[in-house]
Amino acid sequence: MDERGGSFVAVRRISQGLDRGNTCHSTSGSAAWLGRGLSCVCAQRRESDPRPSFDLNPAQEECLQRLQLRIDVAYDSSIPEHREALRALWNAAFPDEELRDLISEQWKEMGWQGKDPSTDFRGGGFISLENLLYLARNFPKSFQDLLRKQEGDRSVWEYPFAVAGVNITFMLIQMLDLEAVKPRTMVGATFLKFLSENESAFDLLYCITFKLMDHQWLAMRASYMDFNTVMKSTRRQLERELLLEDVTRLEDLPSYSLLSR
Repeated sequence: MDERGGSFVAVRRISQGLDRGNTCHSTSGSAAWLGRGLSCVCAQRRESDPRPSFDLNPAQEECLQRLQLRIDVAYDSSIPEHREALRALWNAAFPDEELRDLISEQWKEMGWQGKDPSTDFRGGGFISLENLLYLARNFPKSFQDLLRKQEGDRSVWEYPFAVAGVNITFMLIQMLDLEAVKPRTMVGATFLKFLSENESAFDLLYCITFKLMDHQWLAMRASYMDFNTVMKSTRRQLERELLLEDVTRLEDLPSYSLLSR
Protein backbone atom coordinates (compact mmCIF):
# COMPACT_ATOMS: atom_id res chain seq x y z
CA MET A 1 0.00 0.00 0.00
CA ASP A 2 0.96 3.65 -0.12
CA GLU A 3 1.29 5.79 2.99
CA ARG A 4 -2.36 5.12 3.87
CA GLY A 5 -2.13 1.41 3.52
CA GLY A 6 0.67 -0.03 5.60
CA SER A 7 2.31 -3.32 4.76
CA PHE A 8 1.07 -6.76 3.89
CA VAL A 9 1.78 -10.24 5.16
CA ALA A 10 1.28 -13.66 3.63
CA VAL A 11 -0.04 -16.68 5.44
CA ARG A 12 1.09 -20.21 4.86
CA ARG A 13 -1.76 -22.62 4.27
CA ILE A 14 -1.56 -25.45 6.82
CA SER A 15 -4.98 -27.06 6.40
CA GLN A 16 -8.16 -26.78 4.37
CA GLY A 17 -9.89 -24.83 7.13
CA LEU A 18 -9.12 -22.85 10.23
CA ASP A 19 -9.46 -25.88 12.44
CA ARG A 20 -8.71 -25.31 16.09
CA GLY A 21 -5.18 -26.49 16.76
CA ASN A 22 -4.22 -25.98 13.11
CA THR A 23 -4.61 -22.22 12.87
CA CYS A 24 -1.98 -19.98 11.34
CA HIS A 25 -0.33 -17.39 13.57
CA SER A 26 1.99 -14.50 12.83
CA THR A 27 3.96 -14.52 16.02
CA SER A 28 7.60 -13.63 15.77
CA GLY A 29 9.68 -16.44 14.35
CA SER A 30 6.69 -18.52 13.29
CA ALA A 31 7.15 -20.53 10.10
CA ALA A 32 3.48 -19.95 9.32
CA TRP A 33 3.96 -16.31 8.32
CA LEU A 34 6.26 -14.76 5.78
CA GLY A 35 7.56 -11.20 5.53
CA ARG A 36 5.95 -7.97 4.49
CA GLY A 37 6.02 -6.01 1.26
CA LEU A 38 2.90 -6.70 -0.79
CA SER A 39 1.14 -3.46 -1.62
CA CYS A 40 -2.21 -2.17 -2.81
CA VAL A 41 -2.75 -1.83 -6.56
CA CYS A 42 -3.37 1.82 -7.36
CA ALA A 43 -3.79 3.47 -10.74
CA GLN A 44 -0.70 5.18 -12.12
CA ARG A 45 -1.28 8.27 -14.24
CA ARG A 46 0.97 10.66 -16.11
CA GLU A 47 0.34 14.34 -15.48
CA SER A 48 -0.25 14.83 -19.21
CA ASP A 49 -3.09 12.32 -19.33
CA PRO A 50 -6.50 13.91 -19.96
CA ARG A 51 -8.97 13.67 -17.09
CA PRO A 52 -12.54 14.03 -18.33
CA SER A 53 -15.28 14.76 -15.82
CA PHE A 54 -18.93 13.76 -15.73
CA ASP A 55 -21.70 15.96 -14.42
CA LEU A 56 -23.94 14.54 -11.70
CA ASN A 57 -27.62 15.00 -11.14
CA PRO A 58 -28.65 16.11 -7.62
CA ALA A 59 -29.48 12.56 -6.50
CA GLN A 60 -26.11 11.21 -7.64
CA GLU A 61 -24.28 14.11 -6.03
CA GLU A 62 -26.02 13.48 -2.71
CA CYS A 63 -25.24 9.75 -2.84
CA LEU A 64 -21.59 10.43 -3.62
CA GLN A 65 -21.31 12.89 -0.73
CA ARG A 66 -22.81 10.36 1.69
CA LEU A 67 -20.37 7.71 0.53
CA GLN A 68 -17.46 10.16 0.84
CA LEU A 69 -18.50 10.86 4.42
CA ARG A 70 -18.25 7.12 5.12
CA ILE A 71 -14.85 6.95 3.45
CA ASP A 72 -13.55 9.81 5.59
CA VAL A 73 -14.33 8.03 8.88
CA ALA A 74 -11.21 6.54 10.43
CA TYR A 75 -11.49 3.56 12.74
CA ASP A 76 -11.45 4.86 16.32
CA SER A 77 -11.28 2.37 19.17
CA SER A 78 -12.63 5.02 21.56
CA ILE A 79 -16.00 4.99 19.75
CA PRO A 80 -18.34 2.26 21.13
CA GLU A 81 -19.97 1.71 17.71
CA HIS A 82 -16.57 0.94 16.19
CA ARG A 83 -15.63 -1.47 18.96
CA GLU A 84 -18.97 -3.26 18.64
CA ALA A 85 -18.56 -3.55 14.87
CA LEU A 86 -15.16 -5.15 15.36
CA ARG A 87 -16.56 -7.58 17.90
CA ALA A 88 -19.44 -8.36 15.51
CA LEU A 89 -16.90 -9.23 12.82
CA TRP A 90 -15.24 -11.73 15.14
CA ASN A 91 -18.60 -13.29 16.04
CA ALA A 92 -19.46 -13.64 12.36
CA ALA A 93 -16.12 -15.29 11.62
CA PHE A 94 -15.88 -17.56 14.65
CA PRO A 95 -19.33 -17.88 16.24
CA ASP A 96 -18.25 -20.78 18.43
CA GLU A 97 -15.14 -19.12 19.86
CA GLU A 98 -15.31 -16.28 22.36
CA LEU A 99 -13.08 -13.29 21.73
CA ARG A 100 -11.12 -12.71 24.91
CA ASP A 101 -10.33 -9.06 24.22
CA LEU A 102 -10.45 -6.57 21.35
CA ILE A 103 -6.65 -6.59 21.45
CA SER A 104 -5.78 -10.26 21.25
CA GLU A 105 -3.52 -12.72 19.48
CA GLN A 106 -6.74 -14.40 18.33
CA TRP A 107 -7.14 -11.82 15.56
CA LYS A 108 -4.24 -13.36 13.67
CA GLU A 109 -6.51 -16.33 12.94
CA MET A 110 -8.53 -14.01 10.70
CA GLY A 111 -5.51 -12.69 8.83
CA TRP A 112 -4.73 -9.45 10.65
CA GLN A 113 -1.07 -8.56 10.92
CA GLY A 114 -1.02 -8.23 14.69
CA LYS A 115 -3.11 -8.52 17.79
CA ASP A 116 -4.78 -5.12 17.27
CA PRO A 117 -6.77 -4.96 13.99
CA SER A 118 -7.13 -1.18 14.28
CA THR A 119 -3.54 -0.81 13.09
CA ASP A 120 -4.52 -2.41 9.77
CA PHE A 121 -7.46 -0.09 9.09
CA ARG A 122 -5.28 2.82 7.96
CA GLY A 123 -5.67 1.86 4.32
CA GLY A 124 -9.44 1.56 4.31
CA GLY A 125 -10.78 3.29 7.40
CA PHE A 126 -13.95 2.27 9.21
CA ILE A 127 -15.66 1.58 5.88
CA SER A 128 -13.34 -1.39 5.34
CA LEU A 129 -14.70 -2.93 8.53
CA GLU A 130 -18.25 -2.15 7.38
CA ASN A 131 -17.47 -3.87 4.07
CA LEU A 132 -16.31 -7.04 5.80
CA LEU A 133 -19.42 -7.03 7.99
CA TYR A 134 -21.67 -6.54 4.97
CA LEU A 135 -20.06 -9.55 3.32
CA ALA A 136 -20.48 -11.63 6.48
CA ARG A 137 -24.13 -10.69 6.97
CA ASN A 138 -25.37 -10.79 3.38
CA PHE A 139 -23.23 -13.57 1.90
CA PRO A 140 -22.25 -15.70 4.92
CA LYS A 141 -21.25 -18.73 2.85
CA SER A 142 -18.93 -16.68 0.66
CA PHE A 143 -17.54 -14.98 3.76
CA GLN A 144 -16.68 -18.32 5.35
CA ASP A 145 -15.34 -19.76 2.10
CA LEU A 146 -12.98 -16.80 1.71
CA LEU A 147 -11.97 -16.77 5.36
CA ARG A 148 -11.24 -20.49 5.53
CA LYS A 149 -9.99 -20.83 1.93
CA GLN A 150 -12.47 -23.63 1.34
CA GLU A 151 -12.73 -23.46 -2.45
CA GLY A 152 -10.28 -24.66 -5.06
CA ASP A 153 -6.71 -25.95 -5.04
CA ARG A 154 -5.08 -23.52 -2.64
CA SER A 155 -1.51 -22.29 -2.52
CA VAL A 156 0.88 -23.30 0.24
CA TRP A 157 1.33 -19.57 0.96
CA GLU A 158 -2.06 -17.84 0.94
CA TYR A 159 -3.10 -14.20 1.17
CA PRO A 160 -4.34 -13.19 4.66
CA PHE A 161 -8.12 -12.77 4.53
CA ALA A 162 -8.64 -9.64 6.65
CA VAL A 163 -5.77 -7.54 5.32
CA ALA A 164 -6.71 -8.52 1.76
CA GLY A 165 -10.18 -7.21 2.52
CA VAL A 166 -8.79 -3.82 3.55
CA ASN A 167 -6.72 -3.76 0.35
CA ILE A 168 -9.86 -4.37 -1.70
CA THR A 169 -11.69 -1.46 -0.06
CA PHE A 170 -8.73 0.81 -0.77
CA MET A 171 -8.44 -0.39 -4.36
CA LEU A 172 -12.13 0.25 -5.06
CA ILE A 173 -11.95 3.79 -3.66
CA GLN A 174 -9.05 4.48 -6.02
CA MET A 175 -10.51 2.69 -9.03
CA LEU A 176 -13.83 4.54 -8.76
CA ASP A 177 -12.10 7.85 -7.95
CA LEU A 178 -14.48 8.31 -5.04
CA GLU A 179 -12.56 11.10 -3.37
CA ALA A 180 -13.05 13.42 -6.36
CA VAL A 181 -15.86 15.98 -6.49
CA LYS A 182 -17.30 14.16 -9.49
CA PRO A 183 -16.24 11.10 -11.50
CA ARG A 184 -13.45 11.44 -14.02
CA THR A 185 -13.74 8.02 -15.63
CA MET A 186 -16.57 6.14 -17.30
CA VAL A 187 -16.20 3.40 -14.70
CA GLY A 188 -16.69 5.91 -11.90
CA ALA A 189 -19.67 7.52 -13.62
CA THR A 190 -21.26 4.12 -14.20
CA PHE A 191 -20.85 3.18 -10.56
CA LEU A 192 -22.51 6.40 -9.39
CA LYS A 193 -25.55 5.50 -11.44
CA PHE A 194 -25.75 2.22 -9.53
CA LEU A 195 -25.13 4.03 -6.24
CA SER A 196 -28.03 6.41 -6.82
CA GLU A 197 -30.31 3.38 -7.24
CA ASN A 198 -28.87 1.32 -4.37
CA GLU A 199 -27.26 2.98 -1.36
CA SER A 200 -25.44 -0.28 -0.57
CA ALA A 201 -23.83 -0.41 -4.01
CA PHE A 202 -20.29 0.10 -2.71
CA ASP A 203 -20.67 -2.68 -0.15
CA LEU A 204 -22.15 -5.02 -2.75
CA LEU A 205 -19.40 -4.23 -5.25
CA TYR A 206 -16.89 -4.98 -2.49
CA CYS A 207 -18.39 -8.46 -2.03
CA ILE A 208 -18.29 -9.11 -5.77
CA THR A 209 -14.69 -7.90 -5.95
CA PHE A 210 -13.51 -10.07 -3.08
CA LYS A 211 -14.95 -13.21 -4.68
CA LEU A 212 -13.60 -12.18 -8.09
CA MET A 213 -10.14 -11.65 -6.61
CA ASP A 214 -10.21 -15.11 -5.03
CA HIS A 215 -11.46 -16.59 -8.32
CA GLN A 216 -8.56 -14.94 -10.17
CA TRP A 217 -6.16 -16.12 -7.46
CA LEU A 218 -7.18 -19.71 -8.04
CA ALA A 219 -7.26 -19.41 -11.84
CA MET A 220 -3.73 -17.99 -11.82
CA ARG A 221 -2.56 -20.59 -9.30
CA ALA A 222 -1.16 -17.65 -7.37
CA SER A 223 0.95 -17.50 -4.25
CA TYR A 224 1.78 -14.59 -1.93
CA MET A 225 4.29 -12.97 -4.31
CA ASP A 226 1.57 -12.80 -6.96
CA PHE A 227 -0.90 -10.78 -4.89
CA ASN A 228 -0.32 -7.48 -6.71
CA THR A 229 -0.60 -9.19 -10.08
CA VAL A 230 -3.88 -10.80 -9.03
CA MET A 231 -5.22 -7.45 -7.82
CA LYS A 232 -4.34 -5.79 -11.13
CA SER A 233 -6.07 -8.59 -13.02
CA THR A 234 -9.10 -8.29 -10.74
CA ARG A 235 -9.31 -4.56 -11.30
CA ARG A 236 -9.11 -4.91 -15.08
CA GLN A 237 -11.83 -7.56 -15.11
CA LEU A 238 -14.06 -5.50 -12.84
CA GLU A 239 -13.67 -2.41 -15.02
CA ARG A 240 -14.57 -4.44 -18.11
CA GLU A 241 -17.68 -5.86 -16.45
CA LEU A 242 -18.88 -2.48 -15.21
CA LEU A 243 -18.82 -1.13 -18.76
CA LEU A 244 -20.75 -4.01 -20.36
CA GLU A 245 -23.79 -2.69 -22.22
CA ASP A 246 -26.24 -5.17 -20.73
CA VAL A 247 -25.27 -4.39 -17.13
CA THR A 248 -27.97 -2.17 -15.63
CA ARG A 249 -27.38 -3.06 -11.98
CA LEU A 250 -24.57 -4.67 -10.02
CA GLU A 251 -26.43 -7.96 -9.88
CA ASP A 252 -26.00 -8.14 -13.69
CA LEU A 253 -22.21 -8.28 -13.43
CA PRO A 254 -20.96 -11.71 -14.55
CA SER A 255 -18.86 -12.00 -11.37
CA TYR A 256 -21.92 -11.53 -9.15
CA SER A 257 -22.70 -15.19 -9.82
CA LEU A 258 -19.58 -16.13 -7.81
CA LEU A 259 -21.30 -15.04 -4.58
CA SER A 260 -23.15 -17.51 -2.38
CA ARG A 261 -25.48 -16.76 0.51
